[in-house]
Amino acid sequence: MALDEATTALLTQMAQAEVPPLEQMTPQQARAFSKAMAAESAETGPEMFTTSESDASGVPVRILVPGETPRAVIVYYHGGGWVLGDLDQYDAVGRRLAARTGCAVVLVGYRKAPEHPYPAAVEDSWAALRWTAGHLEEIAGAPVPLIVAGDSAGGNLAAIMARRARDHGGPSLTLQILIYPVTDCDLETASYRDPANQLMLTREGMAWFWNHYLPDLPSREDADASPLRAKDLSGLAPAVVLTAEHDVLLDEGESYAERLREAGVPVSSRRFDGQMHGFFTMIGLLPGSGAAFDHLAESVDRHV
Repeated sequence: MALDEATTALLTQMAQAEVPPLEQMTPQQARAFSKAMAAESAETGPEMFTTSESDASGVPVRILVPGETPRAVIVYYHGGGWVLGDLDQYDAVGRRLAARTGCAVVLVGYRKAPEHPYPAAVEDSWAALRWTAGHLEEIAGAPVPLIVAGDSAGGNLAAIMARRARDHGGPSLTLQILIYPVTDCDLETASYRDPANQLMLTREGMAWFWNHYLPDLPSREDADASPLRAKDLSGLAPAVVLTAEHDVLLDEGESYAERLREAGVPVSSRRFDGQMHGFFTMIGLLPGSGAAFDHLAESVDRHV
């Protein structure tokens, strides 16, 4: 299936702007471009009942509460290849997620590579999750369910947090939401090699991210870097896995969903046809984003 019209138009506009490939940028240049692109969308997201900033055991978090009685708390890890992204860039995503699900959203500002390489992001993600679990009543007014979620590299962190929570006997998680997650360091899959998938995120771009995040090749096979390589995925929280048809990460996302099923974990997975990597966060730009938020709201309804 071909890319949808909105995605094709967006890619045409970007090509006309002659944006250099990610792998030709420094992290600083890539961050500046990423922030400029986010600012251009001018999407502010719905108004919240309350918004606040806090220090979650040394990790900055932004807490978005959509109403007086949130149904659950979602700890959200942003994407950006462990190099890009921040709380401001994901504010609209967090607000939209909170409004659509009726859940409070805790956006996590984990440290980024290359200044803070692996496992800094993992350790910050774990600290923020444990902090949130200890402040559920303060955030939501009641001991509501706890959910982990994230997109791309954030989906990688959310998957790792679900396994770490099992291995440490808590916090208890009701759901893990993985949006086109990075689950493996293998850059030789069919979806990585497919020319039709070399769009916003390319094979070379993903190699750039990995090289900044975890330069040591053998260590990339650690389960806390490549969760697909974990030996045991049984006993994890139910999972909702979203993938995009034209995405270099398609195969590893769907392989992870299948591994979870084989381990007895309840899994709901959906491939969004005609979409590319990054579509979920392109609120107001790509109709596929709205469809994905609708799908996640329905998924939360089934579990909370």
